[in-house]
Amino acid sequence: MLKPTDSYDRLCDGFTWDLPARLNMADQVLAQPADKTAIIDLTAGREDVSYGDLTRLADGLARALLERGVTRGDRVGVLRSQDKWCAVAHIAIWKIGAISIPLFKLFMQDALTSRVTDAGARFVITDGEGAEMLRPLSSVTPLLPEMMPLDDAPFAAVQTGPDDPAVLIYTSGTTGSPKGALHGHRVLTGHLPGVEISHDFLGQKGDCLWTPADWAWIGGLFDVLMPGLALGVPVVAARMVKFSVGECCKIIAEASVRNVFFPPTALRMLKAEDASIGGLRSVASGGEPLGAEMLDWGRRAFGLTINEFYGQTECNMVASSCGALFAPMPGCIGKPVPGFDIAVLDASGQPTDAEGDVAIRRGTASMMLGYWNRPEETAQKYHGDWMLTGDKGMWQGDCLRFVGREDDVITSGGYRIGPAEIEDCLLRHEAVSTVGVVGKPDPLRTEIVKAYVVLKPGYAGDAAMEAALRNFVKERLARYSYPREIGFVDALPMTVTGKVIRKALKARAAGEGGQS
Repeated sequence: MLKPTDSYDRLCDGFTWDLPARLNMADQVLAQPADKTAIIDLTAGREDVSYGDLTRLADGLARALLERGVTRGDRVGVLRSQDKWCAVAHIAIWKIGAISIPLFKLFMQDALTSRVTDAGARFVITDGEGAEMLRPLSSVTPLLPEMMPLDDAPFAAVQTGPDDPAVLIYTSGTTGSPKGALHGHRVLTGHLPGVEISHDFLGQKGDCLWTPADWAWIGGLFDVLMPGLALGVPVVAARMVKFSVGECCKIIAEASVRNVFFPPTALRMLKAEDASIGGLRSVASGGEPLGAEMLDWGRRAFGLTINEFYGQTECNMVASSCGALFAPMPGCIGKPVPGFDIAVLDASGQPTDAEGDVAIRRGTASMMLGYWNRPEETAQKYHGDWMLTGDKGMWQGDCLRFVGREDDVITSGGYRIGPAEIEDCLLRHEAVSTVGVVGKPDPLRTEIVKAYVVLKPGYAGDAAMEAALRNFVKERLARYSYPREIGFVDALPMTVTGKVIRKALKARAAGEGGQS
């Protein structure tokens, strides 16, 4: 654990990745007193699961996997929502040196098939619902751990090292087909500093951690579940098929949650219903920038400052805000997490103070080993000592400002415009529920700014509203960045992790007519 301090510089000075030659994540997450609460499972009533319970169940499941022929290096899927068995499954797989594959219950058949097939998985640990989803896959055997006889004999984890493969996490696939990012047993260690500071030094007395994000994603699995277990912080399991403000507040109250990771979409839904939640010690958010308006609302709604963090499936938790160390800078997502060297590179691959490509230096513990069976695409991800994120950013002092995905930046009339700032501005308008901003091809300006807006109930998407929103942005941002076109929609295309799929919006904009 990081030692709490009031100095960011002091926290970073002398930090090194202290990785032992032998490292297995199963041992990391179970290294707490046996009688200590590990998971508060609210999926069927309330069950307080101790570390001893987790160990016993994982040992039994690990032995059952071996008996079915699963060996070191084999890929095993985990198709379960938040519950104790989801945690047990990953731990058991790591114990035998196999590779776990987080899978999402809301995948359609093609998405599920493509991942399981690409990984070459023969077994998937799931439940009854998941078994039905897997029925068309004749090459895969579903395993339901709660229905399996598991003995109580202790099982020692096999000896693995930091770079031995442990988990295969597929990207969301907003650009191109999903790729499997293969991570070693060091990936959990690599997440810990960022998780700790994004929650103002997680691990304080009384801390209890929860997220509405599914544990099938890196944000749920390695920003919440596994770091919480490793740090000895109880983690709440509570499945939400669809995010509900009322259910969210109920979970937080019932489990005495003090620390929450809210994806940006969840925060926007809370804001839209003017929700207020007391008793929290920290709120973290990541995935896309929040902006000044959301941060201001967060202070009113939670009585604290939301800590934004930044990363991606290939290398996560690389930058973060931390209210306990420094005040947030509006429009920025924080400073480099201890242990991470971040640069903004120009077109020649050299560090620059201007806008450029956000890159992370090799050697960090949360960086992937590579893309599964895709050596060429792995090589393309790197430029010398730097891993390219595909994001555009720039420095504002020692804070990183996120401009947008490389293909999200709008070029209009010679100006380069980031969509996040416009979205944040429009979200301040009383009529706007959520919004997505993209560039629309234009013969005169190269692109114009197009905003797709979901209005709150009671507001009409007419010409008067369009003019009002356009003027609202004109009065608050650079005049060249206002949306020349606004489209009113019932919903925005979203990834399963709650990010706006700008690729889909750009395709829609490109197919529309209209004048600039």
